[in-house]
Amino acid sequence: MFTKTHINWMSFDDSSITAPEVLAWASVQLHCQCSVITYEDVIPSDAPPSYRGQSVKYSYKLTIGTQRMGHPTKLLRLPFRVLVLYGLNDISVYTEGEDVAPSNPFLKQQDSGHSLLDIAMSVLATITTRKAPHSYNITNARGKVAKFILFKQAYKLGEDIVGLFDFSEGTVPCVQFSATLQCEEQIAEECRKKSSQGSAITSYVKHQETCLHTEKTYLNIPVPLTATPGFITDIVCLRWRLHFEFITSCEPIPESERPTEPEQSASWRGPATLNVETMVWDLPIKVFPTNPVHASSVTYLRTHSVLHI
Repeated sequence: MFTKTHINWMSFDDSSITAPEVLAWASVQLHCQCSVITYEDVIPSDAPPSYRGQSVKYSYKLTIGTQRMGHPTKLLRLPFRVLVLYGLNDISVYTEGEDVAPSNPFLKQQDSGHSLLDIAMSVLATITTRKAPHSYNITNARGKVAKFILFKQAYKLGEDIVGLFDFSEGTVPCVQFSATLQCEEQIAEECRKKSSQGSAITSYVKHQETCLHTEKTYLNIPVPLTATPGFITDIVCLRWRLHFEFITSCEPIPESERPTEPEQSASWRGPATLNVETMVWDLPIKVFPTNPVHASSVTYLRTHSVLHI
């Protein structure tokens, strides 16, 4: 006997912070040898994304319990990842213009077929598209170090952060620089264990380069697909940034004589010691989710399981 059963479900909220929240539960009795059960539920739009931080963890799993007559109950837990794009509570804002668009009465009206995923991908493409580049002058007390150009400030998971450094107009010699992609976890004051608890910093990808006598160079930092986009709840706020460190010389460094003819060459030997100082700079950026198909391509979660009863 083969049947297909749809489960009636019930959802409720749990205001407790420490206890796991049950989004939905369902119960069904089967009186057949073989069944296919379809279970559907909607995750609340204000639910936080999957996140494993240093002080806070948000995780999702589907627990399936089954029992055979005369046998103990067996439980199967299936974890899954949740990506949240805020601002999609009312999708009519993005589809209301289609009803007033001119139509041809002699042609058959076709359904636009825009799903919630299609709308979310369209919104993401608009937010993370490349617009006017942002230019930053990096200076210290001795003068200008470099100019940094960032082509956009909003990125999706899996995208590359591309920036350009211009040292040609600098008056302070820069020996070395590094750029690190970091996320900052900040706990709300009422949820902190200690009043002195500060932000927790997690570093992901680092780009380091020696740039003495370099006029222009670039950086390319990928945003990991396994990372969590920025979000904010009543407990925690997660932000993203680029952390820069510049090692500059306190004294001018003479350059080597450049050859006047193409076939000529020249060599330069740097000083044995340098009097240097380090300056840091944090540049905030925004990280958004990506297509769930792309995110699931690198997931370590199980996509199917078998339960023997």
